[in-house]
Amino acid sequence: MRPTPLPDDVRVPIASDIDIVYARQKGRELASQLGFSSSELALIATAISELARNIVRYAQKGVIIIKLVERGEKRGVHIVATDNGPGIRNIALAMQDGYSTSDGLGLGLPGVRRLMDEFEVVSKNGEGTTVTIKKWLR
Repeated sequence: MRPTPLPDDVRVPIASDIDIVYARQKGRELASQLGFSSSELALIATAISELARNIVRYAQKGVIIIKLVERGEKRGVHIVATDNGPGIRNIALAMQDGYSTSDGLGLGLPGVRRLMDEFEVVSKNGEGTTVTIKKWLR
């Protein structure tokens, strides 16, 4: 018996605090369809919130794309946050706990990396940033 097909991806334009909340809710809803526990849903929602907040803070607008994925027998949630903002000048530095170019705590990207199973950031000065994360159902 084949598992039920995965739903289409969800695209959430990000430009305000309301969009952050909406992206977080959509990610939680989509991930819950796979049977993630409530604590795992909270981790996923937190990661989405951090990425969306970075978009608003540093790039003003961007998009979060959330989709369910399969890899062999595994199922999970795949999230891409992308913007056309100023980019991250020094990714290695930005990935250090406590580093921040704003008045924040500097926990955003390193925190997201710890919450998720897979994490990748690609950024070019003056062209934008794309962060891709995945959480696999255990």
